[in-house]
Amino acid sequence: MKRHTVLLLLAVALLTALPLWLVRDSASDTELFGGSDTQGQQAIGQLAPDYQPWFESILTPPGKEVESLLFALQAALGAGIIGYWLGVSVTREKFRRGADKDDDAS
Repeated sequence: MKRHTVLLLLAVALLTALPLWLVRDSASDTELFGGSDTQGQQAIGQLAPDYQPWFESILTPPGKEVESLLFALQAALGAGIIGYWLGVSVTREKFRRGADKDDDAS
């Protein structure tokens, strides 16, 4: 392999692994990559300790892994719908331009 390619692959590997290596796990009980939901709950607990939620969740996932899976599936479904819409729009525009050229030629 060329030297340039090897250096590029090494840079990609370092940029991938370095952030994971540099992030130190804190000794506190909070999650390392906690979301804004958890931070919001903690802020509400500090500001208004007697706060009562308006409703309960209909479905509570059995674990954090299932919750992450559902979030990833939701993101993939949304990306698929947007990608499908873009593909249909581009194809429709190509066919419309092709029909316009055919009308001009006749």
